[in-house]
Amino acid sequence: MATTARSLHLPTPPKPAIPSHHRLPVPFHFRPRPQRLGRRLAASSSDLTSFPDPAPTPNGVYVPWAAAHPAAAAAIDVDAATEAELRENGFRSTRRTKLVCTIGPATCGAAELEALAVVGMNVARWHRGVIRAVRRLNDEKGFAVAVMMDTEGCEIHMGDLGGAPSAKAEDGQVWTFSVRSSDTSLPDRIIHVNYDGFAEDVKTGDELFVDGGMARFEVIEKLGPDVKCRCTDPGLVLPRANLTIWRDGSVVRERNAMLPTISSKDWIDIDFGIAEGVDFIAVSFVKSAEVIKHLKSYITARSRGSDIGVIAKIESIDALKNLEEIIRASDGVMVARGDLGAQIPLEQVPSVQQKVVRTCRQLNKPVIVASQLLESMIEYPTPTRAEVADVSEAVRQRADALMLSGESAMGRYPEKALSVLRSVSLRIEKWWREEKRHEALELEDVSSSFSDKISEEICNSAAKMANNLGVDAVFVYTKDGHMASLLSRCRPDCPIFAFTSSTSVRRRLNLQWGLIPFRLSDSDDMESNLNRTFSLLKARGMVQSGDLVIALSDMLQSIQVMNVP
Repeated sequence: MATTARSLHLPTPPKPAIPSHHRLPVPFHFRPRPQRLGRRLAASSSDLTSFPDPAPTPNGVYVPWAAAHPAAAAAIDVDAATEAELRENGFRSTRRTKLVCTIGPATCGAAELEALAVVGMNVARWHRGVIRAVRRLNDEKGFAVAVMMDTEGCEIHMGDLGGAPSAKAEDGQVWTFSVRSSDTSLPDRIIHVNYDGFAEDVKTGDELFVDGGMARFEVIEKLGPDVKCRCTDPGLVLPRANLTIWRDGSVVRERNAMLPTISSKDWIDIDFGIAEGVDFIAVSFVKSAEVIKHLKSYITARSRGSDIGVIAKIESIDALKNLEEIIRASDGVMVARGDLGAQIPLEQVPSVQQKVVRTCRQLNKPVIVASQLLESMIEYPTPTRAEVADVSEAVRQRADALMLSGESAMGRYPEKALSVLRSVSLRIEKWWREEKRHEALELEDVSSSFSDKISEEICNSAAKMANNLGVDAVFVYTKDGHMASLLSRCRPDCPIFAFTSSTSVRRRLNLQWGLIPFRLSDSDDMESNLNRTFSLLKARGMVQSGDLVIALSDMLQSIQVMNVP
Protein backbone atom coordinates (compact mmCIF):
# COMPACT_ATOMS: atom_id res chain seq x y z
CA MET A 1 0.00 0.00 0.00
CA ALA A 2 1.63 3.25 -1.21
CA THR A 3 1.82 6.06 1.30
CA THR A 4 2.96 9.62 0.58
CA ALA A 5 5.81 10.64 2.87
CA ARG A 6 5.45 14.01 4.58
CA SER A 7 8.78 15.80 4.95
CA LEU A 8 9.67 18.04 7.87
CA HIS A 9 12.04 20.79 6.74
CA LEU A 10 14.54 21.03 9.56
CA PRO A 11 17.76 23.09 9.61
CA THR A 12 20.99 21.93 7.94
CA PRO A 13 22.55 19.50 7.34
CA PRO A 14 20.22 18.71 4.44
CA LYS A 15 18.35 15.46 4.17
CA PRO A 16 20.03 12.97 1.81
CA ALA A 17 17.96 11.70 -1.07
CA ILE A 18 16.31 8.37 -0.34
CA PRO A 19 15.35 6.19 -3.33
CA SER A 20 11.61 5.65 -3.52
CA HIS A 21 11.96 1.91 -3.06
CA HIS A 22 13.71 2.53 0.30
CA ARG A 23 11.18 4.95 1.72
CA LEU A 24 9.35 4.03 4.89
CA PRO A 25 5.52 4.14 4.75
CA VAL A 26 5.63 6.92 7.36
CA PRO A 27 7.43 10.29 7.55
CA PHE A 28 11.15 9.48 7.88
CA HIS A 29 14.13 11.79 8.18
CA PHE A 30 17.79 10.87 8.62
CA ARG A 31 20.72 13.14 9.49
CA PRO A 32 24.33 11.99 9.34
CA ARG A 33 26.11 11.57 12.65
CA PRO A 34 29.39 13.47 13.18
CA GLN A 35 32.51 11.44 13.84
CA ARG A 36 32.40 10.80 17.59
CA LEU A 37 32.24 7.75 19.81
CA GLY A 38 30.84 7.18 23.27
CA ARG A 39 30.40 10.83 24.29
CA ARG A 40 28.95 11.16 27.80
CA LEU A 41 26.87 13.94 29.22
CA ALA A 42 29.35 14.64 31.98
CA ALA A 43 32.55 13.68 30.26
CA SER A 44 36.01 14.83 31.27
CA SER A 45 36.82 17.84 33.38
CA SER A 46 37.60 19.82 30.22
CA ASP A 47 33.98 19.49 29.15
CA LEU A 48 32.42 20.67 32.39
CA THR A 49 32.28 24.30 31.28
CA SER A 50 29.48 23.41 28.87
CA PHE A 51 27.16 22.34 31.71
CA PRO A 52 25.31 24.83 33.92
CA ASP A 53 26.34 24.15 37.51
CA PRO A 54 23.82 24.06 40.33
CA ALA A 55 23.41 27.51 41.81
CA PRO A 56 24.57 28.10 45.41
CA THR A 57 22.17 29.72 47.82
CA PRO A 58 23.34 32.48 50.16
CA ASN A 59 24.15 29.92 52.86
CA GLY A 60 26.34 27.94 50.47
CA VAL A 61 23.95 25.01 49.96
CA TYR A 62 23.57 23.83 46.39
CA VAL A 63 20.11 23.43 44.92
CA PRO A 64 18.89 21.62 41.79
CA TRP A 65 19.11 23.45 38.48
CA ALA A 66 15.32 23.65 38.16
CA ALA A 67 15.01 25.33 41.55
CA ALA A 68 17.74 27.82 40.68
CA HIS A 69 16.22 28.66 37.26
CA PRO A 70 12.43 28.49 37.82
CA ALA A 71 11.46 30.49 34.74
CA ALA A 72 13.31 28.20 32.32
CA ALA A 73 12.41 25.04 34.23
CA ALA A 74 8.71 25.85 34.08
CA ALA A 75 8.73 25.12 30.34
CA ILE A 76 9.66 21.45 30.83
CA ASP A 77 9.38 19.13 33.85
CA VAL A 78 11.50 16.07 34.58
CA ASP A 79 12.00 14.16 37.80
CA ALA A 80 14.77 15.82 39.82
CA ALA A 81 16.54 12.54 40.67
CA THR A 82 16.47 11.43 37.03
CA GLU A 83 17.85 14.77 35.87
CA ALA A 84 20.72 14.52 38.34
CA GLU A 85 21.48 10.98 37.13
CA LEU A 86 21.46 12.06 33.49
CA ARG A 87 23.78 14.99 34.13
CA GLU A 88 26.17 12.92 36.24
CA ASN A 89 26.35 9.63 34.35
CA GLY A 90 25.07 10.21 30.83
CA PHE A 91 22.32 8.65 28.74
CA ARG A 92 23.34 5.00 28.75
CA SER A 93 24.04 4.82 32.46
CA THR A 94 20.49 5.73 33.46
CA ARG A 95 18.50 3.03 35.25
CA ARG A 96 15.80 1.34 33.14
CA THR A 97 14.12 -0.81 35.81
CA LYS A 98 11.61 1.17 37.90
CA LEU A 99 11.43 1.02 41.70
CA VAL A 100 8.27 0.87 43.84
CA CYS A 101 8.34 1.45 47.61
CA THR A 102 5.62 0.49 50.08
CA ILE A 103 5.18 3.39 52.48
CA GLY A 104 4.61 2.64 56.16
CA PRO A 105 5.61 3.78 59.64
CA ALA A 106 9.31 3.85 58.75
CA THR A 107 8.90 6.10 55.71
CA CYS A 108 5.69 8.12 55.99
CA GLY A 109 7.38 11.37 57.12
CA ALA A 110 8.21 14.13 54.65
CA ALA A 111 11.97 13.77 55.16
CA GLU A 112 11.84 9.98 54.72
CA LEU A 113 9.74 10.28 51.54
CA GLU A 114 12.17 12.78 50.08
CA ALA A 115 15.11 10.53 50.92
CA LEU A 116 13.49 7.66 49.01
CA ALA A 117 12.73 9.94 46.05
CA VAL A 118 16.35 11.09 45.94
CA VAL A 119 17.59 7.48 45.87
CA GLY A 120 15.24 6.70 42.97
CA MET A 121 11.71 5.79 44.10
CA ASN A 122 9.44 5.97 41.03
CA VAL A 123 6.16 4.86 42.62
CA ALA A 124 4.98 5.12 46.24
CA ARG A 125 2.63 2.34 47.26
CA TRP A 126 0.38 3.99 49.81
CA HIS A 127 -0.56 4.30 53.07
CA ARG A 128 -3.68 6.44 52.99
CA GLY A 129 -2.11 9.46 54.70
CA VAL A 130 0.81 9.97 52.32
CA ILE A 131 -0.95 10.74 49.03
CA ARG A 132 -0.93 14.47 49.61
CA ALA A 133 2.56 14.31 51.10
CA VAL A 134 3.85 12.70 47.88
CA ARG A 135 2.06 15.28 45.74
CA ARG A 136 3.55 18.06 47.86
CA LEU A 137 7.00 16.49 47.49
CA ASN A 138 6.57 16.45 43.71
CA ASP A 139 5.42 20.07 43.58
CA GLU A 140 8.00 21.52 45.93
CA LYS A 141 11.07 19.40 45.16
CA GLY A 142 10.63 18.63 41.47
CA PHE A 143 10.03 14.87 41.64
CA ALA A 144 7.50 12.86 39.63
CA VAL A 145 6.67 10.03 42.04
CA ALA A 146 3.44 8.23 41.19
CA VAL A 147 1.04 6.90 43.86
CA MET A 148 -0.36 3.37 43.98
CA MET A 149 -3.03 2.17 46.40
CA ASP A 150 -3.92 -1.43 47.24
CA THR A 151 -7.21 -3.05 48.03
CA GLU A 152 -7.14 -5.52 50.91
CA GLY A 153 -9.18 -8.08 49.02
CA CYS A 154 -11.24 -10.95 50.32
CA GLU A 155 -8.43 -12.91 51.88
CA ILE A 156 -8.00 -13.48 55.60
CA HIS A 157 -5.48 -11.18 57.25
CA MET A 158 -4.40 -10.07 60.70
CA GLY A 159 -4.85 -6.76 62.49
CA ASP A 160 -2.36 -4.01 63.37
CA LEU A 161 -0.44 -5.64 66.29
CA GLY A 162 -1.52 -2.89 68.64
CA GLY A 163 0.59 -0.29 66.86
CA ALA A 164 3.83 -2.29 67.03
CA PRO A 165 5.80 -2.37 63.75
CA SER A 166 6.38 -6.12 64.07
CA ALA A 167 6.40 -9.05 66.49
CA LYS A 168 8.68 -12.06 66.76
CA ALA A 169 7.06 -15.49 66.88
CA GLU A 170 9.34 -18.00 68.62
CA ASP A 171 9.32 -21.76 68.23
CA GLY A 172 6.81 -23.43 70.57
CA GLN A 173 5.05 -20.24 71.67
CA VAL A 174 1.25 -20.35 71.88
CA TRP A 175 -0.54 -17.46 70.15
CA THR A 176 -4.27 -16.71 70.02
CA PHE A 177 -5.98 -15.71 66.76
CA SER A 178 -9.30 -14.10 67.60
CA VAL A 179 -12.24 -12.60 65.71
CA ARG A 180 -13.18 -10.50 68.76
CA SER A 181 -13.05 -6.82 67.96
CA SER A 182 -11.59 -4.45 70.53
CA ASP A 183 -11.21 -0.68 70.80
CA THR A 184 -8.04 -1.11 72.85
CA SER A 185 -4.74 -2.78 72.09
CA LEU A 186 -4.79 -6.54 72.48
CA PRO A 187 -2.31 -8.26 74.84
CA ASP A 188 0.88 -9.76 73.47
CA ARG A 189 0.47 -12.88 71.37
CA ILE A 190 -3.21 -12.21 70.72
CA ILE A 191 -3.90 -11.37 67.06
CA HIS A 192 -7.14 -10.01 65.64
CA VAL A 193 -8.37 -11.71 62.45
CA ASN A 194 -10.60 -9.81 60.00
CA TYR A 195 -12.80 -12.76 58.95
CA ASP A 196 -15.77 -13.46 61.26
CA GLY A 197 -16.04 -17.10 60.21
CA PHE A 198 -12.41 -17.87 60.94
CA ALA A 199 -12.99 -19.85 64.17
CA GLU A 200 -15.69 -21.98 62.51
CA ASP A 201 -13.68 -22.72 59.38
CA VAL A 202 -10.39 -23.87 60.89
CA LYS A 203 -9.91 -27.32 62.39
CA THR A 204 -7.54 -28.64 65.01
CA GLY A 205 -4.38 -29.73 63.19
CA ASP A 206 -4.68 -27.13 60.43
CA GLU A 207 -1.61 -25.03 59.65
CA LEU A 208 -1.62 -21.23 59.38
CA PHE A 209 0.91 -19.64 57.05
CA VAL A 210 1.59 -16.00 57.97
CA ASP A 211 2.54 -13.69 55.09
CA GLY A 212 3.29 -16.51 52.69
CA GLY A 213 5.23 -18.59 55.21
CA MET A 214 7.28 -16.00 57.10
CA ALA A 215 5.98 -17.77 60.21
CA ARG A 216 3.91 -20.92 60.63
CA PHE A 217 1.45 -22.04 63.32
CA GLU A 218 -0.49 -25.24 64.07
CA VAL A 219 -4.05 -25.01 65.38
CA ILE A 220 -4.15 -26.79 68.74
CA GLU A 221 -7.47 -25.64 70.30
CA LYS A 222 -10.68 -23.73 69.51
CA LEU A 223 -12.39 -21.72 72.28
CA GLY A 224 -15.42 -19.91 70.89
CA PRO A 225 -14.13 -16.91 68.89
CA ASP A 226 -10.53 -17.70 69.82
CA VAL A 227 -8.19 -20.11 68.06
CA LYS A 228 -5.05 -21.14 69.97
CA CYS A 229 -2.06 -22.00 67.80
CA ARG A 230 1.49 -23.19 68.47
CA CYS A 231 4.36 -21.65 66.49
CA THR A 232 6.08 -24.40 64.50
CA ASP A 233 8.26 -22.19 62.25
CA PRO A 234 9.48 -19.03 64.01
CA GLY A 235 9.63 -15.74 62.15
CA LEU A 236 8.76 -12.06 62.01
CA VAL A 237 5.04 -11.22 62.10
CA LEU A 238 4.07 -7.93 60.44
CA PRO A 239 0.83 -5.93 60.79
CA ARG A 240 -2.01 -6.83 58.43
CA ALA A 241 -0.17 -9.92 57.17
CA ASN A 242 -2.22 -12.41 55.17
CA LEU A 243 -3.18 -15.77 56.67
CA THR A 244 -3.39 -18.91 54.56
CA ILE A 245 -5.01 -22.08 55.94
CA TRP A 246 -3.49 -25.44 54.95
CA ARG A 247 -5.12 -28.79 55.63
CA ASP A 248 -3.76 -32.23 54.76
CA GLY A 249 -1.00 -30.76 52.61
CA SER A 250 -3.05 -28.36 50.48
CA VAL A 251 -4.44 -24.85 50.80
CA VAL A 252 -8.07 -24.42 51.95
CA ARG A 253 -9.69 -22.37 49.18
CA GLU A 254 -13.41 -23.02 49.40
CA ARG A 255 -14.28 -20.14 51.76
CA ASN A 256 -12.17 -17.54 49.94
CA ALA A 257 -13.59 -18.58 46.58
CA MET A 258 -17.07 -17.49 47.75
CA LEU A 259 -15.96 -14.08 49.04
CA PRO A 260 -15.94 -11.00 46.78
CA THR A 261 -12.55 -9.89 45.44
CA ILE A 262 -13.34 -6.28 46.38
CA SER A 263 -14.87 -5.90 49.84
CA SER A 264 -17.17 -3.15 51.09
CA LYS A 265 -14.19 -1.53 52.84
CA ASP A 266 -12.23 -1.71 49.61
CA TRP A 267 -14.93 0.27 47.79
CA ILE A 268 -14.66 3.02 50.42
CA ASP A 269 -10.89 3.09 49.94
CA ILE A 270 -11.30 3.12 46.16
CA ASP A 271 -13.65 6.12 46.35
CA PHE A 272 -11.06 7.89 48.49
CA GLY A 273 -8.29 7.04 46.02
CA ILE A 274 -10.33 8.31 43.07
CA ALA A 275 -11.11 11.56 44.89
CA GLU A 276 -7.42 12.03 45.74
CA GLY A 277 -6.31 11.24 42.20
CA VAL A 278 -4.09 8.20 42.77
CA ASP A 279 -2.25 6.97 39.68
CA PHE A 280 -2.76 3.23 40.17
CA ILE A 281 -5.14 0.96 42.06
CA ALA A 282 -3.75 -2.53 42.72
CA VAL A 283 -6.46 -5.17 43.18
CA SER A 284 -5.55 -7.95 45.60
CA PHE A 285 -6.33 -11.64 45.04
CA VAL A 286 -7.82 -11.22 41.57
CA LYS A 287 -9.60 -14.37 40.46
CA SER A 288 -10.87 -13.37 37.01
CA ALA A 289 -10.81 -10.57 34.44
CA GLU A 290 -14.39 -9.58 35.28
CA VAL A 291 -13.47 -7.81 38.52
CA ILE A 292 -10.83 -5.75 36.66
CA LYS A 293 -13.34 -4.76 33.98
CA HIS A 294 -15.93 -3.89 36.63
CA LEU A 295 -13.51 -1.68 38.55
CA LYS A 296 -12.38 0.13 35.40
CA SER A 297 -16.00 0.83 34.50
CA TYR A 298 -16.63 2.08 38.03
CA ILE A 299 -13.64 4.43 37.87
CA THR A 300 -14.83 5.80 34.53
CA ALA A 301 -18.31 6.44 35.91
CA ARG A 302 -16.99 8.12 39.06
CA SER A 303 -14.31 10.22 37.36
CA ARG A 304 -14.68 10.69 33.62
CA GLY A 305 -11.40 11.27 31.87
CA SER A 306 -9.49 9.67 34.74
CA ASP A 307 -6.07 8.19 33.97
CA ILE A 308 -6.06 5.79 36.95
CA GLY A 309 -4.48 2.48 35.99
CA VAL A 310 -5.77 -0.80 37.41
CA ILE A 311 -3.07 -3.27 38.46
CA ALA A 312 -3.94 -6.96 38.91
CA LYS A 313 -2.08 -8.70 41.73
CA ILE A 314 -1.28 -12.31 40.83
CA GLU A 315 -1.18 -14.11 44.16
CA SER A 316 -3.57 -17.06 44.01
CA ILE A 317 -4.20 -20.31 42.18
CA ASP A 318 -7.40 -18.85 40.72
CA ALA A 319 -5.44 -16.01 39.08
CA LEU A 320 -3.05 -18.45 37.42
CA LYS A 321 -5.95 -20.33 35.87
CA ASN A 322 -7.16 -17.14 34.15
CA LEU A 323 -3.78 -15.43 33.73
CA GLU A 324 -3.91 -14.19 30.14
CA GLU A 325 -7.47 -12.88 30.40
CA ILE A 326 -6.58 -11.01 33.61
CA ILE A 327 -3.47 -9.46 32.04
CA ARG A 328 -5.37 -8.36 28.94
CA ALA A 329 -8.07 -6.68 31.04
CA SER A 330 -5.65 -4.87 33.35
CA ASP A 331 -3.34 -1.86 32.93
CA GLY A 332 -0.49 -3.73 34.60
CA VAL A 333 0.33 -6.72 36.81
CA MET A 334 2.07 -7.35 40.11
CA VAL A 335 3.61 -10.76 40.84
CA ALA A 336 2.99 -10.98 44.61
CA ARG A 337 5.29 -13.92 45.22
CA GLY A 338 4.82 -14.12 48.99
CA ASP A 339 1.12 -14.92 48.94
CA LEU A 340 1.46 -16.85 45.70
CA GLY A 341 4.10 -19.05 47.32
CA ALA A 342 1.63 -19.91 50.09
CA GLN A 343 -0.81 -21.36 47.54
CA ILE A 344 1.47 -23.19 45.12
CA PRO A 345 4.57 -25.34 45.73
CA LEU A 346 7.60 -23.13 46.39
CA GLU A 347 9.60 -24.69 43.56
CA GLN A 348 6.99 -23.45 41.06
CA VAL A 349 7.27 -19.76 42.01
CA PRO A 350 10.34 -18.95 39.80
CA SER A 351 8.81 -20.45 36.66
CA VAL A 352 5.47 -18.75 37.33
CA GLN A 353 7.26 -15.42 37.80
CA GLN A 354 9.05 -15.79 34.48
CA LYS A 355 5.82 -16.78 32.71
CA VAL A 356 3.95 -13.75 34.06
CA VAL A 357 6.79 -11.38 33.12
CA ARG A 358 7.00 -12.72 29.56
CA THR A 359 3.23 -12.72 29.06
CA CYS A 360 2.95 -9.13 30.27
CA ARG A 361 5.63 -8.01 27.87
CA GLN A 362 3.97 -9.82 24.99
CA LEU A 363 0.67 -8.10 25.79
CA ASN A 364 2.33 -4.71 26.43
CA LYS A 365 1.40 -4.46 30.10
CA PRO A 366 3.91 -3.28 32.76
CA VAL A 367 4.80 -5.92 35.34
CA ILE A 368 6.06 -5.49 38.91
CA VAL A 369 7.99 -8.25 40.70
CA ALA A 370 7.17 -7.96 44.40
CA SER A 371 7.49 -9.62 47.82
CA GLN A 372 10.54 -10.61 49.83
CA LEU A 373 13.13 -9.24 47.42
CA LEU A 374 15.33 -8.05 50.29
CA GLU A 375 13.44 -9.43 53.27
CA SER A 376 16.51 -9.70 55.49
CA MET A 377 17.00 -5.92 55.24
CA ILE A 378 13.97 -5.39 57.44
CA GLU A 379 16.40 -6.10 60.27
CA TYR A 380 19.92 -6.07 58.77
CA PRO A 381 21.83 -3.37 56.84
CA THR A 382 23.04 -5.68 54.08
CA PRO A 383 21.12 -8.26 52.03
CA THR A 384 21.99 -11.91 51.63
CA ARG A 385 23.79 -12.91 48.44
CA ALA A 386 20.81 -15.08 47.53
CA GLU A 387 18.55 -12.02 47.70
CA VAL A 388 20.87 -10.10 45.40
CA ALA A 389 20.78 -13.02 42.96
CA ASP A 390 16.96 -12.99 43.14
CA VAL A 391 16.83 -9.27 42.33
CA SER A 392 19.32 -9.80 39.49
CA GLU A 393 17.13 -12.50 37.97
CA ALA A 394 14.08 -10.22 37.97
CA VAL A 395 16.12 -7.50 36.23
CA ARG A 396 17.50 -10.04 33.76
CA GLN A 397 13.95 -11.12 32.94
CA ARG A 398 13.36 -7.44 31.97
CA ALA A 399 10.55 -6.85 34.46
CA ASP A 400 9.32 -3.25 34.37
CA ALA A 401 9.59 -2.67 38.11
CA LEU A 402 10.75 -4.12 41.43
CA MET A 403 8.89 -3.47 44.68
CA LEU A 404 9.93 -3.23 48.30
CA SER A 405 7.30 -4.19 50.87
CA GLY A 406 8.23 -4.58 54.54
CA GLU A 407 11.78 -3.44 53.74
CA SER A 408 10.60 0.12 53.11
CA ALA A 409 7.35 0.14 55.09
CA MET A 410 8.70 -0.82 58.50
CA GLY A 411 12.26 -1.97 58.03
CA ARG A 412 15.23 -0.45 59.81
CA TYR A 413 17.10 0.41 56.59
CA PRO A 414 14.62 1.54 53.90
CA GLU A 415 17.03 3.83 52.04
CA LYS A 416 19.77 1.19 52.00
CA ALA A 417 17.32 -1.41 50.69
CA LEU A 418 16.26 0.92 47.88
CA SER A 419 19.92 1.68 47.11
CA VAL A 420 20.57 -2.06 46.76
CA LEU A 421 17.72 -2.41 44.24
CA ARG A 422 19.05 0.58 42.33
CA SER A 423 22.68 -0.54 42.21
CA VAL A 424 21.86 -4.15 41.28
CA SER A 425 19.49 -2.97 38.54
CA LEU A 426 22.14 -0.65 37.08
CA ARG A 427 24.82 -3.35 37.11
CA ILE A 428 22.72 -6.07 35.48
CA GLU A 429 21.37 -3.66 32.85
CA LYS A 430 24.93 -2.56 32.01
CA TRP A 431 26.05 -6.18 31.75
CA TRP A 432 23.12 -6.91 29.45
CA ARG A 433 24.10 -4.07 27.10
CA GLU A 434 27.81 -4.93 27.16
CA GLU A 435 27.08 -8.53 26.28
CA LYS A 436 24.75 -7.40 23.45
CA ARG A 437 22.08 -9.73 24.79
CA HIS A 438 19.20 -8.77 22.51
CA GLU A 439 16.54 -11.39 23.12
CA ALA A 440 15.08 -13.42 20.31
CA LEU A 441 11.65 -12.81 21.83
CA GLU A 442 9.08 -12.45 19.07
CA LEU A 443 6.60 -9.80 20.18
CA GLU A 444 2.98 -10.49 19.33
CA ASP A 445 0.84 -8.00 17.45
CA VAL A 446 -1.20 -6.09 20.07
CA SER A 447 -2.80 -3.59 17.67
CA SER A 448 -6.56 -3.18 17.65
CA SER A 449 -6.76 -0.89 14.59
CA PHE A 450 -4.81 -0.03 11.44
CA SER A 451 -3.63 3.22 13.01
CA ASP A 452 -2.35 1.33 16.07
CA LYS A 453 -0.62 -1.13 13.73
CA ILE A 454 1.30 1.74 12.13
CA SER A 455 2.39 2.99 15.56
CA GLU A 456 3.47 -0.50 16.58
CA GLU A 457 5.54 -1.00 13.42
CA ILE A 458 7.17 2.42 13.87
CA CYS A 459 8.17 1.54 17.44
CA ASN A 460 9.50 -1.91 16.49
CA SER A 461 11.59 -0.33 13.73
CA ALA A 462 12.78 2.52 15.94
CA ALA A 463 14.02 0.11 18.63
CA LYS A 464 16.00 -1.92 16.08
CA MET A 465 17.45 1.24 14.54
CA ALA A 466 18.39 2.55 17.98
CA ASN A 467 20.35 -0.61 18.74
CA ASN A 468 21.99 -0.86 15.29
CA LEU A 469 22.95 2.83 15.10
CA GLY A 470 23.95 3.17 18.74
CA VAL A 471 21.80 6.25 19.27
CA ASP A 472 21.94 8.16 22.53
CA ALA A 473 18.18 8.31 23.15
CA VAL A 474 14.77 7.89 21.55
CA PHE A 475 12.41 10.85 21.85
CA VAL A 476 8.68 10.12 21.70
CA TYR A 477 5.97 12.78 21.75
CA THR A 478 2.78 11.20 23.05
CA LYS A 479 -0.66 12.36 24.11
CA ASP A 480 -1.82 9.29 26.05
CA GLY A 481 1.44 7.39 26.54
CA HIS A 482 0.55 4.49 24.23
CA MET A 483 3.42 4.93 21.78
CA ALA A 484 5.86 5.32 24.67
CA SER A 485 4.66 2.02 26.13
CA LEU A 486 5.12 0.29 22.75
CA LEU A 487 8.72 1.52 22.69
CA SER A 488 9.28 0.37 26.26
CA ARG A 489 8.02 -3.08 25.29
CA CYS A 490 10.84 -3.36 22.73
CA ARG A 491 13.49 -2.78 25.45
CA PRO A 492 15.99 -0.78 23.32
CA ASP A 493 19.54 -0.26 24.59
CA CYS A 494 19.13 3.50 24.96
CA PRO A 495 16.76 5.39 27.28
CA ILE A 496 13.41 6.64 26.01
CA PHE A 497 12.53 10.31 26.59
CA ALA A 498 8.72 10.44 26.66
CA PHE A 499 7.25 13.94 26.24
CA THR A 500 3.61 14.52 27.16
CA SER A 501 1.53 17.53 28.09
CA SER A 502 -0.44 15.51 30.67
CA THR A 503 0.80 15.46 34.26
CA SER A 504 -1.11 12.25 35.04
CA VAL A 505 0.17 10.45 31.92
CA ARG A 506 3.69 11.51 32.87
CA ARG A 507 3.34 9.91 36.32
CA ARG A 508 1.82 6.72 34.93
CA LEU A 509 4.72 6.29 32.51
CA ASN A 510 6.99 6.23 35.57
CA LEU A 511 6.10 2.55 36.03
CA GLN A 512 7.35 1.38 32.63
CA TRP A 513 10.79 0.09 31.76
CA GLY A 514 13.26 2.53 30.25
CA LEU A 515 10.92 5.54 30.07
CA ILE A 516 12.05 8.96 31.29
CA PRO A 517 8.80 10.96 31.28
CA PHE A 518 8.83 14.73 30.74
CA ARG A 519 5.93 17.16 30.93
CA LEU A 520 6.11 19.48 27.95
CA SER A 521 3.39 21.51 26.28
CA ASP A 522 3.66 20.68 22.60
CA SER A 523 2.04 21.43 19.27
CA ASP A 524 1.14 19.55 16.09
CA ASP A 525 4.26 20.97 14.44
CA MET A 526 6.97 18.33 14.91
CA GLU A 527 9.76 20.67 13.81
CA SER A 528 8.72 23.23 16.41
CA ASN A 529 8.52 20.53 19.11
CA LEU A 530 12.00 19.24 18.34
CA ASN A 531 13.67 22.63 18.18
CA ARG A 532 12.04 23.70 21.43
CA THR A 533 12.93 20.41 23.16
CA PHE A 534 16.56 20.58 22.06
CA SER A 535 16.83 24.17 23.26
CA LEU A 536 15.33 23.40 26.69
CA LEU A 537 17.34 20.23 27.28
CA LYS A 538 20.62 21.83 26.15
CA ALA A 539 20.01 24.73 28.53
CA ARG A 540 19.75 22.24 31.40
CA GLY A 541 22.83 20.28 30.34
CA MET A 542 20.82 17.14 29.57
CA VAL A 543 21.81 16.86 25.87
CA GLN A 544 24.69 18.19 23.80
CA SER A 545 25.09 19.25 20.20
CA GLY A 546 25.89 16.16 18.16
CA ASP A 547 23.99 13.66 20.31
CA LEU A 548 22.20 11.23 18.02
CA VAL A 549 18.48 10.73 18.66
CA ILE A 550 15.51 9.06 17.03
CA ALA A 551 12.31 11.10 17.33
CA LEU A 552 8.79 9.64 17.12
CA SER A 553 5.34 11.16 17.41
CA ASP A 554 1.98 9.48 17.93
CA MET A 555 0.21 12.62 16.73
CA LEU A 556 1.84 12.49 13.27
CA GLN A 557 2.91 8.82 13.33
CA SER A 558 6.37 9.90 12.23
CA ILE A 559 9.96 8.79 12.76
CA GLN A 560 13.15 10.81 12.28
CA VAL A 561 16.85 10.24 12.96
CA MET A 562 18.96 13.32 13.67
CA ASN A 563 21.75 14.92 15.61
CA VAL A 564 21.03 17.52 18.25
CA PRO A 565 21.94 20.84 16.53
